[in-house]
Amino acid sequence: MAIKVGILGATGFTGQELMVLLLRHPQVEIAWLSSESQPGTDYGKIYPQFQGRLPASVGILRSFADVKATQPDVVFSCLPHGASAECAAPFAANGKTLVIDLSADFRLQDLAAYEKAYAHPHPLPEVLKQARYGLTEIHADAIKGARLIANPGCYPTSALLPLMPLIQAGVISPDGIIIDSKSGVSGAGKKPTETTHYVYANESVAAYGVGDKHRHRVEIMEQLSLSAGRKVEVLFTPHLIPMERGILSTIYCDLAPGKDGAAAEACLKAAYAGAGFVRIREDFPRTADVKHSNFCHIKVYQPAGGNKLIIVSVLDNMVKGASGQALQNMNLALGLPAGLGLA
Repeated sequence: MAIKVGILGATGFTGQELMVLLLRHPQVEIAWLSSESQPGTDYGKIYPQFQGRLPASVGILRSFADVKATQPDVVFSCLPHGASAECAAPFAANGKTLVIDLSADFRLQDLAAYEKAYAHPHPLPEVLKQARYGLTEIHADAIKGARLIANPGCYPTSALLPLMPLIQAGVISPDGIIIDSKSGVSGAGKKPTETTHYVYANESVAAYGVGDKHRHRVEIMEQLSLSAGRKVEVLFTPHLIPMERGILSTIYCDLAPGKDGAAAEACLKAAYAGAGFVRIREDFPRTADVKHSNFCHIKVYQPAGGNKLIIVSVLDNMVKGASGQALQNMNLALGLPAGLGLA
């Protein structure tokens, strides 16, 4: 039987990427696509690559008011934080629909941390504890059978996949971690700004949210704290670089006493031995190696003469950092092979 899927906010970059993946999933049937900015518009006119690939009744974008009483098997919410939780609420409450939220609304279990980072009250604090954090390879057991999944942020995915197993195994110290990340402009969303417009972004690299300012830092610290069993603080600085997609994170940390780079590599290889989409590399990966894929590639390196460990992690921010991981989570939650529609 086909899995009927609805997408809230289908016209954004993550919605578009999700459509690419869902249309090649052998068990998915698109039930509806919604957009508050362009209801009544043919989706194929916005994104011509989808022309002729959807029934006319599905390809016309619908408003939230028009779909909120429906009960598809799965709803992906690609809306901005705040709006996402409110629109996902009726589906999360109907007892039949799996909700996968690609915004930040259900990622943080610490309500005060959410409200400080996102500068507004949480729309549904009573629902927050129901959410499962969807870092697929780490939280697979919790995702299976879940009904509300918080898809991780793109930067956190690139940092947490290498760091969490190393902290859990005691290979690195949880203190003094520095994360330096670089992302293509698609991570900023579809609407151009003076920061992301081609004229401003081309031939330029810019740091933003430096050190302790970016919202994703809070998400990273919450998950690392859960891994360590105590509070973990990190410094995190993202950079905007003039390319379409991709994230490269360079992470600096201290090895635990008696541990070395070989132990770190062995730890990650063991942690991801059965994982289809995480590769531990012998050489340093590039963003081009994972473009348009759901893979995360990781390299660990110990410089000579010290206890420092350098980790380089790359992924496609639109796929493994967003829509691909969301599809992985759907597959796991519904008892399907995690890579269905992705490999």
